[in-house]
This record gives sequence, C-alpha cells and structure tokens, in this order.
Amino acid sequence: MSGTTQDVKGFDGLRVGAFESRLAAEMSRLIESHGGRPLVAPSMREIPLEENHEALAFGEKLLAGEFDLLILLTGVGLKTLVQALEVRHPRDRILESLGRMQRVCRGPKPVAALRSMGLEPGITVPEPNTWLEILKTLDERAPVAGRRVAVQEYGISNLELLQGLKERGAVVTRVPVYRWALPLDVAPLREALEAVAGGQVPVVLFTNANQVENVMQVARDGGLDERVRAALARGVVASVGPIASESLRNHGIPVDLEPSHPKMGPLVREASLRCHDILKEKTRGPAPGGPGGGGSTGRATGPSRGPGGAGGARSAAAAVPARGAAQAGREKDALRDSPFMRACRREPVRVTPIWLMRQAGRYMREYRQVRAHRSFLEICKDPDLVTQVTVYAVERLRVDAAIIFADLLLPVLGTGLRLAYNKGEGPSIDPPLRTPEDVDRLREPDPEESVGFVFEAIRRTRRALPPEVPLLGFAGAPFTMASYMIEGGGSTHYVKTKSFFMKDPGAWHALLEKISRITIGYLGAQIAAGAQAVQLFDTWVGCLGPADYREFVLPHTRRIVQAIAPRTPVIHFGTQTASLLPLIREAGGDVIGLDWRVDLLECWDRLGEIAVQGNLDPTLLFAPRQEVQRRATDLLRRVGGRPGHIFNLGHGILPHTPLDNVLALVDAVHEWGGA
Repeated sequence: MSGTTQDVKGFDGLRVGAFESRLAAEMSRLIESHGGRPLVAPSMREIPLEENHEALAFGEKLLAGEFDLLILLTGVGLKTLVQALEVRHPRDRILESLGRMQRVCRGPKPVAALRSMGLEPGITVPEPNTWLEILKTLDERAPVAGRRVAVQEYGISNLELLQGLKERGAVVTRVPVYRWALPLDVAPLREALEAVAGGQVPVVLFTNANQVENVMQVARDGGLDERVRAALARGVVASVGPIASESLRNHGIPVDLEPSHPKMGPLVREASLRCHDILKEKTRGPAPGGPGGGGSTGRATGPSRGPGGAGGARSAAAAVPARGAAQAGREKDALRDSPFMRACRREPVRVTPIWLMRQAGRYMREYRQVRAHRSFLEICKDPDLVTQVTVYAVERLRVDAAIIFADLLLPVLGTGLRLAYNKGEGPSIDPPLRTPEDVDRLREPDPEESVGFVFEAIRRTRRALPPEVPLLGFAGAPFTMASYMIEGGGSTHYVKTKSFFMKDPGAWHALLEKISRITIGYLGAQIAAGAQAVQLFDTWVGCLGPADYREFVLPHTRRIVQAIAPRTPVIHFGTQTASLLPLIREAGGDVIGLDWRVDLLECWDRLGEIAVQGNLDPTLLFAPRQEVQRRATDLLRRVGGRPGHIFNLGHGILPHTPLDNVLALVDAVHEWGGA
C-alpha cells in the first residue's frame, strides 16, 4: 500500500464491495472509475405487493378525500403506489386526488417522481432527510395536530417518524407499497460475504437500509455474521446516509463515513478519497497488519463473543487496536479535560455537560429491539450487548458521559439470594432477609467470580467509547440494597425494612457492613476495569427521617465514599431527599444528585462548595418541545455558569419518552454553553 491520500489515486486498486441491485452496473462503473476493483453482489429483489390491502385501502380513501397530508419517502415507492392504484382507478383521478393533498417529500427522488407526473412537490425536507428533519419541517411549515396523515413507506417502517407524528396529534396511516426480498439466487451474495469475512474486501459500501438487513440475514444463515462484523470493523464501512447507518449500527457494524450528500456518486468518491487514511488509522498498533489483510491483523479482538444477536458496538469494542503509551496518555488527558470530569472537580467548562439516568432504556427503539429477544439479565450478562446498548445511547444522544448498562441489584448474585426480574413486576429477591441468622448466612462473594461480566463489559465499553467520553460505573447504596433484600423487592412504605433496624439495630448494622464491603469491592473493580467516575444510587433513602438516616445509614455510606472518592469522583444520588441533603453531603461524594422536588440553587447554596447534578423533572420530556427547551435554558440561566453543574434529570428517563424531545434537551444544553 502506497500511503496517504496525497500519493494515491482513489481506491488505488483496493477491492471494494457493494450490494446494489437495480444500479449494480452503475455502482461497478463508479468504483472502477475511482480506481477500485468492484465486488458488487445484488442483495435485494423488489416485490410489488400484489395483494397490498393497505395501499388499496389508501387509494379508496385518497379518492374520497379522507387524507390531509401525504409524506413521501421514496420516488420508486410513489411510482409503484400509483401503478398499484391504477389497477382499480383511472390515473387522472389518482393524480387529481394527490394534487389536492398537501405533499411532503423527504428528498429529491420523490420530488422528481411527482414532477414526472405533472405534480409540484409541495414541501421538501432538507438534508440529511431523516425523520428528525421531517418532523422539524412539519412543525415549522405544516403542523399535523388533528390532521389525517398518510406515510408512504420504503420497505421498513420508520417507528420514530410514526411515533413522532402521533405524539403531535396526527391520525396516521401507514402505506406500505413494496417490500424487498432476497435475490432468487443468493450464491453471489454469499460468495461476496465470504470474501468480506476473509478480509479480502477492505472497503464496503452500503446504499440503503434494506441492503443491510438482507446482507446480514445471508451472513447469519451462512454462519458468517460474526466474522463479517469483525472484518467490517477492521476495514472501511461507508454508508450513503443516516438511515442506512442506523441499520448498520443496529447490527453492530460501526460506520466510518457518510458522504456530504446522500447519493451513490458522492458515496463512492468520498470513500475513495478517505479509505486509505481510515485504514491506516485502524492498523496502527503494535502488531503489523495491512488493510484487508485477513482475519488476523494483530489487533486486540477481545474475549469471546456472547451468543447470537447483533450488537451496536459489539464489533467496535473488538476492533479497537491496542494503544501505545503516547496514545494512552492523550486519551487520559482527553478524559481528564472532558466537560464532565471538569464539572466533577468544579472547574470551568466550555459547555455544561449533560448525561441522563437510564439514557439507554426502554424509550429507545434500538434497546427494545435488543430486549425483544433477550431477558434483562441476559443482556446484563452479555458484555457485547452491554457495550452495544451503552455506546449506542451516547452516539445517538451525543451526551457527555456514558453510564454502563447494568442494574444496581446485580451484586446480590453470589450472596446466596436469588435475584429475578419478573415481567411487569420489577425485581424480586428470594428468600428475603428477616432475621439475624439470615444476615449471618449472607455470603460476601468475590466480585470477579459473581459479577465479572460487569467488569468485562466496562473494559469493552471503555475501548469502544470515544476517548473524550467518560464512562460511569454505579452501585446501589447500602440502605437501598438492604431494603430490596429485606422487602424481597420494591416497597411503598418500607415497613419491613424500618421494622428490621428498629427491632434489631445490631443485625441491621451487621447487614449494612456486609453490603458496604461488597459495594466497595464492586465499585473498585468497576474503576479498575475502566470507569472514570461512579454513582451511588440511594434511590429509596427518602423514606427516612434525618435521625434514622444519621444513625442507620450515614456511617455505612460514608465508609464506601471514603474508600472510593480519593481516587475517583463519586456522585451521591437519592430521591425525595430534601430533608436529608445536609446529611447526604456529610456522608460524602464529589457530586450531589438532586431530584426535581427541590430548588436547585437554594439546595446548592445550602450544600456549599460541591458539584451538583440533576433536578429536571423527567415528565418534562413529555411536554411540547418548546417547553422542554424553555425550562432547560431557564435552569441554565439561573445557574449562570457556576462551576460544578452537571445537567441531568431528577431521576431516570421514563418509558415512552419521545426521543426527539430528549435530543432537543441535549441540543439545548449544548447550545447554551458553559461557564
């Protein structure tokens, strides 16, 4: 390989893979014209839906004037839709009805398709033409509240778009027009994937999301999926645009570049210009290995992968090369100077850092897709899946810190108690602790043996995260852990917990001492694995009065913080703690978490010289976006850039929270700036 982009011409003889179908010949010519050796294997076969009841039903309502607005996602889809409707209705009536509706075109192709039919496009959505731009354009130019909206789909339903329309009050009708199947003969595609898996194709191009689905299906059917992911992580993956990129990441395939314009020509040209630098960067490390050099390049490939399933950052973690001392030093500096870590130290920041509790959770479609095939515990125990879920949330939200995907009750494993997560009922612990003898029987396991998967997930996630993004570990505080163990699960009034420490203070303190030792070992191992900060969740401590907190909780929590804090920032978090905040401050922590029931500035003044986090009501994210932005900026204005402010919610993101409101919140905080 000759070297940099200055002394090579385009792909410079590299083999370039692509999966274009209708435009396969054009794709081959483009790759050749940019100096590449094309390997183009068609991956899709378009099948018009001959008995497309949804499309035909749409046609009946269209002609009856029962729609107010039509969102067109593809030009081919629009043409196919009109052809399908022509089976039952005259073309002039179809076009007349389309002309009466307000039309919204996602990109240039539906615009061109409409004009070929003699219709003006109406509203056009700016690049990059994702569902976010569609919703933003509608908000600005054609609010949909109370309107009947039809969405012409392009093969895969865009759930965020559909949900966003419904949340805005639209009556939404999906209009699936065509679907994609695998080619009748998949042998060429399988051979191409074997070449990719074997490291013979260092550059691979994807031009739509359906390709990704079909390619990975054939890879999976042939037992090649993990090898393909690993090879793609070592090579260059170029995606035509955000929708294809999203699908790639859902399959655990990191994307190296998107072109400046989401079209095939710019995709090939920009891939040819940048591929050498990307390959060079990926091959840096102590062991030699050229681009496309096969399955063994000398890179750290990580421990064995978990069973089946796709992983968003699954391959990214495995593909990161071993770091030299200089690189490790630069990354350490980047982490230390990150807005989040500076805020923990109460230093001025260029932008107020924001991360969100449960930022990788059920409100995200990608998490629900993973969760649909795995139990919660199965995900927690699969380091690759944990890495996927954790890193994806950071990439999607563009937040300033990651928090490892786990559960605060995991340290229960190995203690002799059974931990289960029952659908719709939350966690349960069996048998619950009720007597001093129960406390005596509670084991203190070696954390590496009982929950080593958490530490492995942290190691892989740390490798997969950008160098400047800190990773948070966490654990439950002693009172909250003890409450779960005594109650056997969640509780409303914590009667059994309070009765326990009132009846037998000695047994209570013995229990919390055990939990404290377990927690110190658990958090220490997380830090050793790569966490830059930890959060101590005392979620239920707000049920206590100050006197009980001081006597039965404070000494144990303080022991943990004192064991951790000298080396690593500790965030001390609880809810409904207004009357306890001075004591929580006394227990320790570099950052105190505040829920939404208190005034942030008043509490911060009472707490004194310490960093604070949180305070925004999680339900605010269900409000209109303008209100989300207004309240976020109002809080930032009141804080006035005081060093030590970490933006967060007062508790975790709730299920069903609109994703675009979360994105708007993060953008509002970043646009505000910092101290």
